[in-house]
Amino acid sequence: MNIISRGFGGRRHPASDRLPPGQYLESGFPVLSAGPTPPVKTPSWQFTITAETGEQQGWDWRQFMDLPAEQITTDIHCVTKWSKLDTHWRGVSLDTLLADVKTNAGYVMARSYGGYTTNLPLPDLRDGKAWIAYEYEGNALHPEHGGPARLLVPHLYFWKSAKWVTGLDLMAHDRHGFWEELGYHDYGDPWREQRYQGD
Repeated sequence: MNIISRGFGGRRHPASDRLPPGQYLESGFPVLSAGPTPPVKTPSWQFTITAETGEQQGWDWRQFMDLPAEQITTDIHCVTKWSKLDTHWRGVSLDTLLADVKTNAGYVMARSYGGYTTNLPLPDLRDGKAWIAYEYEGNALHPEHGGPARLLVPHLYFWKSAKWVTGLDLMAHDRHGFWEELGYHDYGDPWREQRYQGD
C-alpha cells in the first residue's frame, strides 16, 4: 500500500542542476551593496591596473569603449542565496586588459568608487573568466547594479564582482577586502558554499 503518492515531493525544476547548493532561482535582480550608490559619470570615469611594481596602465571611458568587447551569457550567484540564470552582459575581458601588464602577482585587490574592495586570485580573472561589464540585458548598466562599469566574475559569489570598479591592484600576497575583513570567505565558490571564513 502506498502511503505517499507519486510526486508528493514536487517536480524538480528543470534548471535545478544549475543551482549551487543552498541557492534559489530569482526572476528579478535584487539590489544589494555595502553603501550608497556613488554618482559615477562616464566623463570622469577611470580604470587603472597597478602592478605590484607600481607600474600603471589606465583607460578613460572613451579609451575603454574603443577596446574589443564581448557578449557574455552567464549564470550569477549571490551569497544571500539567490541565483539568476542566463544573464546577458557586454564588457571587456580581463585578458584584454592584462595583455600588456607585466606581473608576477598571484592576487588582485579590486577597488571601487565609494571605497569598496574585494580580493581575488589573479588566475580567476584570466582565461575568459572575468570582464569589466558596462551593459546588462542590452542596456547601459544601471548605477544601482554597478554602472557605469563593474567587475564580472560569475564563477564566484557575486560580492566578488565589485560594482563601480575603478581599478585592480596586483599583489604578491593576498589581503582581505571589505567583506572578507568582516568574515566572508577569501575565495567564495558557490558550488562549495564558501560563504564565510572556514566554510
